[in-house]
Amino acid sequence: MTRRNRAIVQFVVLVAAIGLLLFLFPAAFAFVEMAGRELRYLWWLILLVALSAWLIWGAGRKPKK
Repeated sequence: MTRRNRAIVQFVVLVAAIGLLLFLFPAAFAFVEMAGRELRYLWWLILLVALSAWLIWGAGRKPKK
């Protein structure tokens, strides 16, 4: 599997997981909707997305030499 294919698969899995979680937890969907309407809550959403992206793609990597 090439790096590009792996990145595409990871992105699709991430989107599917977010969709599944929003379906299973309507409170999370309500939070995202509220965050979109009121900017004072939007920074929490941005931090959560950034943290999840870091945990998925950056936490297990070895530093470059």
